[in-house]
Amino acid sequence: MEKTNRIRLRHMEKGQSGVIAAVKAGGELGRRIRDMGLVPGARIAIQGRAPLKDPVAIRVNDFTLTLRNNEADHIEVEVS
Repeated sequence: MEKTNRIRLRHMEKGQSGVIAAVKAGGELGRRIRDMGLVPGARIAIQGRAPLKDPVAIRVNDFTLTLRNNEADHIEVEVS
């Protein structure tokens, strides 16, 4: 059986991938995050980061999007 760790998306490194385990944001922010396809069960991969580590570029559902670290803090990912 494969061991997995749950971490916040903000702390993932370039090249890491995983599956979204939970979105901990409510209200408008939570809706916007989910509208982008960042829902539990979605597979994501970190494409890169800006020089100051904010924002982060992620690949999800065959497209690339960027998130600010304050948004990425609300997303928990199971990495293997």
